[in-house]
Amino acid sequence: MEEIADEPPTSTVLLDNCHFSQVVFNDVEKFYVPGGDITCYYTLTQNIVPRRKDWVGIFRVGWKTTREYYTFMWAPLPGDVHSDTTVQQQIQFKAYYLPKDDEYYQFCYVDQDGVVRGASVPFQFRAETEDDILVVTTQGEVEEIELQNKNLHKENEELKAGCASLQKQNVDLQEELKKTQELQDSLESLKSNAEKLELELNSLKKENKHLKELDDCREAELLQLKEQIHNVASDKERLETRLKTALDHMDQLQSQVLNYEKEVESLSRMDHDKTEQLESLKEENRQLHVTKTQQVKPSLSITVLGGARAEKQQTRDLMKQLEEQKHLFQILQAKKNEADEENQKLREENDRLLRHLSQAAEVSSFSVSRAQAQAPVRAPEVGGLLFGNPYCGEITWHSASIRKCPMCDEVFPEDVETSQYEAHVQSHLLECPLCSETFDKSNKQVFDDHIFCHGLE
Repeated sequence: MEEIADEPPTSTVLLDNCHFSQVVFNDVEKFYVPGGDITCYYTLTQNIVPRRKDWVGIFRVGWKTTREYYTFMWAPLPGDVHSDTTVQQQIQFKAYYLPKDDEYYQFCYVDQDGVVRGASVPFQFRAETEDDILVVTTQGEVEEIELQNKNLHKENEELKAGCASLQKQNVDLQEELKKTQELQDSLESLKSNAEKLELELNSLKKENKHLKELDDCREAELLQLKEQIHNVASDKERLETRLKTALDHMDQLQSQVLNYEKEVESLSRMDHDKTEQLESLKEENRQLHVTKTQQVKPSLSITVLGGARAEKQQTRDLMKQLEEQKHLFQILQAKKNEADEENQKLREENDRLLRHLSQAAEVSSFSVSRAQAQAPVRAPEVGGLLFGNPYCGEITWHSASIRKCPMCDEVFPEDVETSQYEAHVQSHLLECPLCSETFDKSNKQVFDDHIFCHGLE
């Protein structure tokens, strides 16, 4: 037969893991006569879903695994595989493949996973003997036996119904037991989670207490920073007043220097004119001297000599005036130099005041940003606190001062851009992504505690 050619699916599953109640074998004889075909009747309950590789085998009583079958037949599939009712099936075993000894055997229904789903009562393969023949002698006995058979059949049906009910109850109890086990596991898991949550709650309470202490410290630091800001503002106002006074004085000196420069320029022009006039007179004097030597008449010589003397006197007068103007020029030049030195001193004082003001403004803005979550500080406008520098044109905070980092004291020259300086200061800070409050990067624990507080909210 083709069915015998293929090996059925088997397994080494022990008897304790099998479900013998899902397939019920019906009308199994106590013995079958050798040499003839036998028909196996069985019922598929609603607890099993038949599959294509299910099979029915004949096993010798005492078997341990499904690999110990003697012969088998593939189980036919019913018309409705997913039916919720029981289904009657039958299989015919050919005599050629049946056992030839008189040992006890039984039918077993095995699914395609190799698991036994049902088993029959034991039976034998032997010939019928006289002990198995029932001889009826009277009609009354026959009627009595038939009545007993009916009662036994009825009792058998009731027992089958009770067995089916018990099997259903068993399945229900197994499901309830499984649900109870799941509930027990869930309860254990909930207890474990409750203990973990209680531990976390205690930890959070401790952290909350620690954060409250930190908050008190922060409030004290905030008051101290406010006091420092007030002191810095006072110093700033005082320095602004001094700066204004110095700038006014510098404007006056600049005006004096300009006047001195105009006077020096005027004297230089006059000196240049006098020099040209003197050169002209020298040239005339030379020409007159040449003319005097060439003339013969004494009268003319006397006249020329008188004219030469007059020219010499005029030349001496011009030289005297020139010396006086040079002396006056030297005096004005000395005054100009003194004014330049004083102007340079005032310029240095101005730069020092600007640097001090710039540092005070940066410290103030940084303190306010730490205390009030980086509130922006407006830079002073040109013409507000600074009244203009006559030597440098328009003055701003960053162009007239050397900036210093308030975190690491690093000094930045005047030509460094504002964005580069602000980026350097920002590199020392950590910003909260939720409320934009900034913290010193060297104290990262405070920043982490702050983020954790947001998580508790």
